[in-house]
Amino acid sequence: MPKTAVDAALLPSDEVADRAIEANRELLKQCPGKIVLDTEGCLPHISLAMGCVDDKDIAHIRAILGELAEKHRLGALICAGIHVGTNSAGEKVSVLELKRTDTLQSLHEEVMHRLACWFSYDVTPEMLISPPEAGESTLRWIRDYPAKSSFKRFFPHITLGYGQLEDFPFPAEFTAPRLALCHLGNHCTCRKIIASAEFQS
Repeated sequence: MPKTAVDAALLPSDEVADRAIEANRELLKQCPGKIVLDTEGCLPHISLAMGCVDDKDIAHIRAILGELAEKHRLGALICAGIHVGTNSAGEKVSVLELKRTDTLQSLHEEVMHRLACWFSYDVTPEMLISPPEAGESTLRWIRDYPAKSSFKRFFPHITLGYGQLEDFPFPAEFTAPRLALCHLGNHCTCRKIIASAEFQS
């Protein structure tokens, strides 16, 4: 049965998405061609859960996203500043770190619980959008997401790109109006929206 590598993610407001793309353009001066954010095929996002799904189950997941978006009142997301980390290959990666509020943590945990029975972690490069083909670090990140990036280890952020971003202002608070299931690409980029649901105002 065909499988797709996916990210259940929050999509930020247009204002913040545009700002993330501007920050990414600055980083591309340091690391050309790594992650190239845009509004169509490489979306700024906040990951809530990653895994692999059978294509036949996507309709079930779409319905779950709708239920979660109707139930949760996410409110404002709070910026905690630019964080520069180092990946397993020793490369610097800049992200916009978000405060791990109770509402955001609660949504993350419910997404993990509700999608657990639909997700697997037997990821292969063919399950991701290419080109470029997914590297081993990308596959490892997806495989290890439950153990290394979820629940107590949840680190809400928007990846801005490779390189070190010194100072780049973002709004102190912003909204994320959509909860989406996205097809993953290399570097765990959200390359295509498969399903989405709008949060209730």
